[in-house]
Amino acid sequence: PAKSFGGCAAAVDYSYKLLYCGLIGRSWAMVFAGGGFRVKLYDIVQQQITSALEYISKYLLLEWFTLSSEVYYSCINWRISNAIYYYFLFQECTPEKLELKKKIFGQLDLIVSNDVILSSSTSTLLPTKLFTGLKHVKQCIVAHPVNPPYYVPLVELVPHPETEPSTVDKTHALMKKIGQSPVKLTKEIDGFVLNRLQYAVISEAWRLVGEGVISPADLDLVMSDGLGMRYAFIGPLETMHLNAEGYSQCIFCSYKLSQFLSKHIYS
Repeated sequence: PAKSFGGCAAAVDYSYKLLYCGLIGRSWAMVFAGGGFRVKLYDIVQQQITSALEYISKYLLLEWFTLSSEVYYSCINWRISNAIYYYFLFQECTPEKLELKKKIFGQLDLIVSNDVILSSSTSTLLPTKLFTGLKHVKQCIVAHPVNPPYYVPLVELVPHPETEPSTVDKTHALMKKIGQSPVKLTKEIDGFVLNRLQYAVISEAWRLVGEGVISPADLDLVMSDGLGMRYAFIGPLETMHLNAEGYSQCIFCSYKLSQFLSKHIYS
């Protein structure tokens, strides 16, 4: 059976094409529609397009979007190279399979112009793995959303070492325009930032529950009714800055605790 990958595009002042109509792809389509863009869907598997359109139509009734579902149905495109010069950004959303993603970017590399941004939604693959060797590597970037992006606005922007700063800036501006909250990583790192923070918390949560310190239900309550409520408004560094005992005291306590954990828990 054919492997599924596809896309959608926007065409108001600019054009946008998104590759693969899975959950992230169709969610991106909704976000761009909410930002005032018309959206095209692309996929080589008909069922993926049908499913995506049904999903979008359903959620258009629940969300804040003002565009009608007819916009989506009128803009289906089946060929990746069709009207290629009308697109200024391609957002790849295929499954986390390196060879599949490299194949797609290799195809795009042959047909895009020198001012098109090539972006991936990957959450695990480094830009050097995806883009190295491409003729248009300076135009390549990872734009990793948090699922679902129409509820959680954060987008991590991770450049390849050869990515032009202007590519990062243009992608950042675009994400702001459609209502997202982009953050710029100055260099690539395994897991990016969100997942590194997330799995540090998960790791400690497993340890605390596993050692019988707290029940799973109460552990989740610590986050949902404690740290989570605080961090929904201010991050850990701002929290330290606002600490009652002062920033320096908070840094000292954090350092002492990390030293203790490293010596007695994680060694």
